[in-house]
Amino acid sequence: MTNHSRIAELIKKGESEILEFKTRFNNEVIETLVAFANTGGGKVIIGINSQKEITGLTIGPESIQNWINEIKNKTSPSLLPDAEMVNIENKTLVIFSIQEYPIKPVSTKGKYFKRIVNSNHLMDLNEIANEHLRTMNSSWDFYPDPNHTIDTISLEKVDQFIRKAERQSQSRINLDPLTFLTKFEFIRNKQLTFGGYLLFLKDYCPISDVQVGRFKSETMIIDSMSLNSDLFTEVDEMLFFIRKHLMVEYIITGKAQRTERFDYPEDAIREIVINMIVHRDYRDSSQSIIKIFDDKIEFYNPGKLFGGITVNDLLTGNYISQSRNKLIAKAFKEVGLIERYGSGIQRIIRICKEYGGIKITFEEIFNGFRVILYKKENTLANNKDGYFAEDIQDVIKNDTVNDTVNDTVKRSDLILKEIEKNPKVTYEELSGLLNVSRITIIREMGKMKKLGLIQRVGADKKGWWIILRQSPFV
Repeated sequence: MTNHSRIAELIKKGESEILEFKTRFNNEVIETLVAFANTGGGKVIIGINSQKEITGLTIGPESIQNWINEIKNKTSPSLLPDAEMVNIENKTLVIFSIQEYPIKPVSTKGKYFKRIVNSNHLMDLNEIANEHLRTMNSSWDFYPDPNHTIDTISLEKVDQFIRKAERQSQSRINLDPLTFLTKFEFIRNKQLTFGGYLLFLKDYCPISDVQVGRFKSETMIIDSMSLNSDLFTEVDEMLFFIRKHLMVEYIITGKAQRTERFDYPEDAIREIVINMIVHRDYRDSSQSIIKIFDDKIEFYNPGKLFGGITVNDLLTGNYISQSRNKLIAKAFKEVGLIERYGSGIQRIIRICKEYGGIKITFEEIFNGFRVILYKKENTLANNKDGYFAEDIQDVIKNDTVNDTVNDTVKRSDLILKEIEKNPKVTYEELSGLLNVSRITIIREMGKMKKLGLIQRVGADKKGWWIILRQSPFV
């Protein structure tokens, strides 16, 4: 194909993910080349406007070389695009071509761009970090944790993990815990990795915060649990709490014992919970949150879908799974908690369908990802709470508890408001303001401290209260 016909074909196609037109060389040309380098490569044709009209260029003998030098000096890592000068309709055009760069992300003047459809977009911090990790064929959890040493993990938990891995593989692992951790890269260069810390830590973990609650309304909590432990323990505790609050239908099958059937499929809930723990973005300070309502369960996780996957890709199964946390995913697979990489979502959808009309939705929201399970329409009893007929007495019994719980929720809100007004407010003052006993105030504020809502700073007499955050359930 001649230059003339090739350029005509490109112009006819118009701007796209791999092509952009510019009337002159400027910093926007460099930004576009950076975006192409960070995505899939592309061409910038200089001498054409956005309406596909050929405007041409007036250039000197050193112009192209000077432009290449400018591109090199203004990019990091330095880009050296291919340059081609062509004449069409007696006008001069310059075409810069760049391939996807092997070391990403590339920047210009400290800014990182990527190409989406036919325009350049600034990359956020997460995208920059993910591109770097992907380039290094690694993930965040493989990196050394500068804040924690090997002393912060439990070798007993490591030994338990080894025994589970042996049962899963049906083979003997003849390694002591520390050698095992090094061989499987939970320890790298004699330093504990982020993944190793999260999987085997001894005590409190500030970055694995999970909040689980049973709600009677959007603001009325009747039971709750906070978790800040190792990831395997969190999975067990989350599943135990959810199961405790599932409703049961008893099915008579003709056998000696009746069959229990929960209002949601346990296998689907298990898959969702494991996906939350494995694929969470632990660099985000937000919490994982599970809300159990009468008619639905919401699962929220920090971190949007990883690797450019969309919700539509999930629903159609048209994607290649990429793990945000490769080391954590590998550990869960070693003990049989993950069967196959990338098959979890499709399995969840299938289980819900086979269970009989459980509706499930997926959405990206608040810089995170949310899954909602909706209880199927109750055909056994026509009551708004969606309980089975045999459980209505339990609902009535629970309602007597809810009044007290509702008072507690309101009391917490009032305490937070009083602290906002006066951080040095005392127990005695709060007791008078809320018209309850001092013991009740102390007990209530103790719960609020455990939930991480408030904190005491300074000595008892001269100190003050600070609000760490509002309740994650409100």
